[in-house]
Formats: sequence, C-alpha cells, structure tokens
Amino acid sequence: MITLIALVAGLLFGGGLLLSGMVDPQRVLGFLDVAGHWNPALALTMGGAVAVAAPAFFYVRRHGRTLLGTSVTLPDRFRIDASLLGGSAIFGLGWGLSGICPGPGLLLLTGGSSQSLVFVAGMVAGFYALAAVRRRPRTVAADPPAT
Repeated sequence: MITLIALVAGLLFGGGLLLSGMVDPQRVLGFLDVAGHWNPALALTMGGAVAVAAPAFFYVRRHGRTLLGTSVTLPDRFRIDASLLGGSAIFGLGWGLSGICPGPGLLLLTGGSSQSLVFVAGMVAGFYALAAVRRRPRTVAADPPAT
C-alpha cells in the first residue's frame, strides 16, 4: 500500500510540474530574475503546493505518524547548522545556474535532453559525495597539553 501511495504521489507531483510548466528551466529562471522580467508562476505553483501539503504536515506534526500509521520523525524547524546552510547553498547554486530543480530534472530526464542528463548525473554524484562525507570518521580535536 505504501508503494502504491508513493507511486500516486509521484505521478501527481510530475503531473503538477508538467501542468504548471515548471519543467521549463526558462520559466524557473524567469522567477529568479527579480531585477528583470520577473515571472511569478513559480511562486504561485509553490503556494498551491503548500496549500495542498499543509494539512498533511499539520496532521503528522500533531500525531507523529501518517494516516496509514507509519511513524514519522520531522526535523527540528529551528536548528540551523553547517549541514543545512551548506546544502541550501549548493542547492540554490545548482538551481540558479541551471534553472532545474531535482523534481523537474528527473521529469526532464524522460525526454533525454543532454541538459537533463548532465543535471541528473551531477545530482547523483552529489548524493554519493554526501554519503562519502558522512561515512568519514569524525576526528575530535585533542586538548592542548597542559603546561
């Protein structure tokens, strides 16, 4: 049942991206061009997505589980750390340079364009790089010797 729900959610997400035109990198770059010919379509699309998703998040936040009873642990909304800042910066840089977000990138991959192939390859490389960084043993700085 969970796999079926994930499939339906993915199809709805992809359909929404296609319907809204958010798979077009030029439309997304138009949203980011606040000093030029700004296109508010992405803001309206995000607003619609938030309105649809908000009830589910409120339910999960209150009950700590999904409607099917799967336990959910949400991240701390107030903790800002190096991982969050670094990930946000890398995400924003990639999005701003390419005009492609991961969801539309995967959808564009179905069309076989070279831009989407390069984007998704870079995204997958980033996943592996993160996994490698997280596997590295952390070293703790030794206290300086007492004098």
